[in-house]
Amino acid sequence: MRVALAYSGGLDTSVAIRWLQVKYGYDVVTVTVDVGQGDDLKAIEEKAKVIGAVKHYTIDAREEFARDYVMPCIKANGLYEGKYPLATALARPLIASKVVDVARKEGTDVLAHGCTGKGNDQVRFDITMRALMPSCTIIAPIRDMNMTRDVEIEFARREGIEVSSEAKRYSIDQNLWGRAIEGGDLESADREPDADAFRWVNVDPKLLPDDAGYMHIEFDHGVPVAIDDVRADGDGRSSIVEMIEYANEKAGRYGVGIIDHIEDRVVGIKSREVYEAPAALTIIEAHKELEKLVLTSHQLRFKQMVEQQWSMLVYSGLWLEPLRADLDRFIDSTQEYVSGKVTVKMYKGAFRVVARSSTYSLYDEGLATYSKGSTFDQSLARGFVELWGLQSIVANRVRSIQIHPHPSPHSNPHPYHQDRLAKGVDGVSMHG
Repeated sequence: MRVALAYSGGLDTSVAIRWLQVKYGYDVVTVTVDVGQGDDLKAIEEKAKVIGAVKHYTIDAREEFARDYVMPCIKANGLYEGKYPLATALARPLIASKVVDVARKEGTDVLAHGCTGKGNDQVRFDITMRALMPSCTIIAPIRDMNMTRDVEIEFARREGIEVSSEAKRYSIDQNLWGRAIEGGDLESADREPDADAFRWVNVDPKLLPDDAGYMHIEFDHGVPVAIDDVRADGDGRSSIVEMIEYANEKAGRYGVGIIDHIEDRVVGIKSREVYEAPAALTIIEAHKELEKLVLTSHQLRFKQMVEQQWSMLVYSGLWLEPLRADLDRFIDSTQEYVSGKVTVKMYKGAFRVVARSSTYSLYDEGLATYSKGSTFDQSLARGFVELWGLQSIVANRVRSIQIHPHPSPHSNPHPYHQDRLAKGVDGVSMHG
């Protein structure tokens, strides 16, 4: 019987091929989905067949990934725990869906992946696969056999499975939207990552440009349509993928895009995670600033709550949860006027938005200016301030009286209340 295995060409999935053969007796059909990881896909196919795969599928899903997964993430300002732009989390449901498609084509309902029992990916693969093929059987050899990374490497060595030097040191997952680096020295939360862990972001101070760089990003209905001169306008000159790749290269060259934080995994483990995401960080920051320009404060506050929930759903493997689709509909409604241009300045690892403009801008310079051209009537503010702070003022007055109704010579009230008692609750001194 055949099993469809999500195959990346890395250590976990390569070991999985052999285990599925030896332990379970399956004919393994490997499926590699290109989501912009930049690997040699032909070499991956050849490696799978050398290990023992009876058939291999290579699926180019880069444009689909960018259009149907990355673009919604940008509109949602998708950042798990405020930092991680969900690169791996976004790609997993897409990969899982392609494996299900191949399984149907091959006439099998047995699916497999190379996830461990400690990570988030097992949740993302399992839930998506079961949602799309409820009758399926899922096998995860690394998880099921409780294999640790050193055991995997030793097994690969005995079986003659090639293991790259990088894989021996780190566990890497990469796609168009980001690069995740785990394991090895990075498991020590108090240790700075070595420079050789990074591929996309320039971390050598000597190689960083001496001059600041500027990235001009144009948005239409919440999604980027041009970055500098690279336009994804459907006229054949460039694609969404090329636009994001350009942003990754340019921001990375200026040292922008490293994320290093303690992350809460779905399985309850706190893990030290290091990512490279130059395009994701710069584009999302630009998008957030454009939203501030065109959305009301009420829209922004509520959307921030939605964004947090959206990011949690995606991170925790619930891409196909109906609530995620519901949230997308709300988010899409907020993006109707999120069109305009944003300029990001990058210098030696730092970046910030320095300019933004939109036809739908709610920023009124006449109201905001402090110069003589101001159209804001300041005299109206006094009554507003009185009403705005009314309950806070009353609460402090009442509680000051209740805490110290009759201050004794030996009492030592908080300095704030001491001052209030000295002045009297109505501004009249209580000492004469």
